[in-house]
Amino acid sequence: MHVVIMGCGRVGSTLARSLEDRNHTVSVIDSEPDSFRRLGPSFNGDKVTGYGFDQAVLEKAGIRRADAFAAVSSGDNSNIIAARVARETFGIDQVVARIYDPRRAEVYQRLGITTVATVKWTADQVLRRILPAGAEPDFRDPSGTIRLDQVPIPEPWIGQRTVHFQEQTRSRIAWIDRLGEGMLPMRQTVIQEGDVLHLVIREENAADAYATINRGPEEG
Repeated sequence: MHVVIMGCGRVGSTLARSLEDRNHTVSVIDSEPDSFRRLGPSFNGDKVTGYGFDQAVLEKAGIRRADAFAAVSSGDNSNIIAARVARETFGIDQVVARIYDPRRAEVYQRLGITTVATVKWTADQVLRRILPAGAEPDFRDPSGTIRLDQVPIPEPWIGQRTVHFQEQTRSRIAWIDRLGEGMLPMRQTVIQEGDVLHLVIREENAADAYATINRGPEEG
């Protein structure tokens, strides 16, 4: 993947190094050239001086070949404008913005722009939303046997009962995020559009589980 990050503070620099450690390419944008020192001497990505809502700056950072964009500067307004430019002008689907004001964050969530907050938690959450589903779980138990994954439900599963989903994927649904609230699935619960499932999966079954999720339910 190629990821463009706006903001080279603690979150942006942590996120950039984490992505490089996972063999992804990264471009970091910041209006202050001195900020790039946080990346350290081993950083191999592009450092672009400018503002992340400037289309020319985004072009220089490789936005047209980017798979994801993260706006994690210190300004809510800059982050949300940059996120909207990345999504609406350049068609980037995976867009995340750091928003300090939780009330504003809720508004932008409804507009389809994922919002997150705080430093290490932000870097971790942005990684999980940028990387492909299944690449990075939310949690692994100390033995590495069990993982907890956050999975936006693909369209083919809409209308299916959760019990059938669990049987076919060999997973367990810990809870469902639905319309901004968490809910525990019952035997009669039906998966709805917009649901995000929190799945408990054995590590050894994860690849097969995701293959089944992406393929869709078996008939009958």
